[in-house]
Amino acid sequence: MPEFSWPDRSLVPASDAVDRSWPATVSALPLGSHISGRVIGRQPFGVFLLLDGVPNAVGLAEITAMPHHMQLPALGATVSGEVIWHTDHNRQVKIRLNEWQVT
Repeated sequence: MPEFSWPDRSLVPASDAVDRSWPATVSALPLGSHISGRVIGRQPFGVFLLLDGVPNAVGLAEITAMPHHMQLPALGATVSGEVIWHTDHNRQVKIRLNEWQVT
């Protein structure tokens, strides 16, 4: 398996569904909310997550929120964290993960 991968299209909600659900997503996940989800993609800048309990929501945990000397969680890993921002232009929920893996 490659170190980095974009989310498999079959795992990501359709963009029109994400757009339609965005107001409900923001309402269901206010800043500071605790969430969990599954890693569906890994890139040098962070991991993409499907968020539990919120249909059509995609999260992104960026490396800017990752402690030094840690690594990205594995593809398919279940993780938890806190909502730190809503990115309207691409309909992503920014997440700070509670735990990162030690390198």
